[in-house]
Amino acid sequence: MKSNSLAAPIRWSLHFGLPWLLAVPGVWAQSAVGVSEKDFLDEMPIVLSVSRLPQRLDETPGAVTILDRDFIRHSGARDVADLLRLVPGFQSSTSFEVDAPQASYHGIFGHYSARIQVLVDGRSVYSTYFFGSVAPGLMSVALEDIERIEVLRGSNSVAYGARAMLGVVNIVTRHTSDSLGTRATVTRGENGIQDTQFGLGWKTESSGMRLGLDQRSDDGLAGSNGHNRVQRVNFRSDWQASASSDVQLRAGWMNIAAGRGFAKDIDAPLRDTSFETRFVQIDWKEVLNHDQDLAWSFSHQQETYRDVAPYLPIPGLDLDASGSASNESLMAQHTLRLNQDLRAVWGAELRRESVTSLPVYNTSEPLVTDFTRLFAHAEWRMRPDWLLNAGVMAEHSSASGFSLSPRLMLNWHVTPRQTLRAGIARSFRPPSTLESQGDIRYSLNKHLLKVALLARGNVEPETVLTRELGYFAGFSWLNATLDVRLFDESLTGMIQRQPYMAQVGGSNVATFDFVNGDSFSLRGLELQWKSQPWPGAQLGFNQTFARVFFPRPPSDDELADVMPEAASTLFFTQQLPSGLHFSLSHQHSDPSRLQKSGDFKQYISRTDWRLSKTLRFGHRTGELAFTVQNQGQPYADFDRSFAFQRRAFVTLRLDN
Repeated sequence: MKSNSLAAPIRWSLHFGLPWLLAVPGVWAQSAVGVSEKDFLDEMPIVLSVSRLPQRLDETPGAVTILDRDFIRHSGARDVADLLRLVPGFQSSTSFEVDAPQASYHGIFGHYSARIQVLVDGRSVYSTYFFGSVAPGLMSVALEDIERIEVLRGSNSVAYGARAMLGVVNIVTRHTSDSLGTRATVTRGENGIQDTQFGLGWKTESSGMRLGLDQRSDDGLAGSNGHNRVQRVNFRSDWQASASSDVQLRAGWMNIAAGRGFAKDIDAPLRDTSFETRFVQIDWKEVLNHDQDLAWSFSHQQETYRDVAPYLPIPGLDLDASGSASNESLMAQHTLRLNQDLRAVWGAELRRESVTSLPVYNTSEPLVTDFTRLFAHAEWRMRPDWLLNAGVMAEHSSASGFSLSPRLMLNWHVTPRQTLRAGIARSFRPPSTLESQGDIRYSLNKHLLKVALLARGNVEPETVLTRELGYFAGFSWLNATLDVRLFDESLTGMIQRQPYMAQVGGSNVATFDFVNGDSFSLRGLELQWKSQPWPGAQLGFNQTFARVFFPRPPSDDELADVMPEAASTLFFTQQLPSGLHFSLSHQHSDPSRLQKSGDFKQYISRTDWRLSKTLRFGHRTGELAFTVQNQGQPYADFDRSFAFQRRAFVTLRLDN
């Protein structure tokens, strides 16, 4: 258990890091050209997803990281999970061993990442079958189709319900009007990397459409079963139905085929698995007048998973985790401006989730959970330099009952370029279907051999109380911003596995249940610096310091290492002559636990670089890029026996 104070690293950051960053603009001020306050505020990014109201970056109720198209492309990442490791407080894995490459915020608490929310164009994409994991959803869209990613670092159940317990990743895809014509991308490289993407966009008088097909494949981590392949088809249509209304239709299909297992593990043998999803989404927005609009959204998603392997010690017995799931969501919201200083949004959502798996739940009947959500948020400009954000989400689950998630955040514009914020929020995560109703038994010829899990349904939702202070500053003469977040996240009743003796068929059987276990606090500091120090250059620097504090000795000592005590990332890009572009990123983090080998702690030191050349063929454009990931020593990923080694690959992109 860690008991050392956070004071030392925070003091180091405040005494050495912040003064240096704040001094940089002063050094440049005498030679830099000033930018007016109006121009500075006009160029401030607008965030759409934090409160469901469009807000300037310095007026959101929380710390936000924005990853735009240029950043995504120059990062050299091949998927969203690998991209999120460059966001303060995030940890990621490239392993396909459980479901798909994962990303988590403020801690790795198990095999699945189920304590953040991921949205793609407003649609929640966490997996119902994989117990709320966001990993498959992070793989559901190709990077080429993404316009930007908004990451709220902090609780947001007040806006998006149960799964937004620790943060929200909102992926916004490109509008069809920005992706007309054809485009193709081919990537080939070490470790069996073979990625191919094709897109076609076209328009009619009142609508635009885009069809994208792509495949991502490689041999996985060194030491793993490997041979992973992701195939995707995504369609989007934007239709202007009238002068005041827009309709969007999206549909897609994805298949993740992955090799999993271990040669010497009889409970997790070598095998091939398949996970398939299909979805459809319809969004309609009607502008009522200058101050009001209505929005409706409906989505449906289906999931099918196949994972079967023979249990070698007993002929005729299979290890099976196969099944299916579905979810439907209907949402309506009303956005309005009540007066010059007060805006609000309110609405409701009905959601149904269904899971079917005889091997996992000991029944062929679907297990259904219904959610009813009512939400409201108000933004009140109390004075020209004071802004109050207040919101609440009331949610009822047929499985876990009623929950209330409030948030209050006060932003003070000390100057037009400096903002202080202080706030408090309460969020929750209800138990998944597995945690409340899991029933995994192994039988042969009607003879019970083992009960791996028998949930008794006595588990309550986890809750987290978040208190935070923030500082956001813009230095226009250097095109730079600084965002600092001090946080205290107190998690109560974490859901954990616990062994017990169960009465099954008249006999005492050793098995497992899920219970509300340890409570603890995550306290720390996050710092994010972005700048354009000279023409054609971008420089970004992030730091995170965090510690875990327990009110009493924990039942699981490994919780003390759920996230590194210190982590930092550096990102630099430079436009060069002759259409060349160079980018470099470096990530370093202190030791922290792995998803599977929780007792094994791994530190990360990873350097990536990318060199690209813009191509022109008449009216066609393109890019040829060479990327190296992890220019250094291999490091353990997910399991102590898996290693992320150096990977080099070449990418050719052609656009019409």
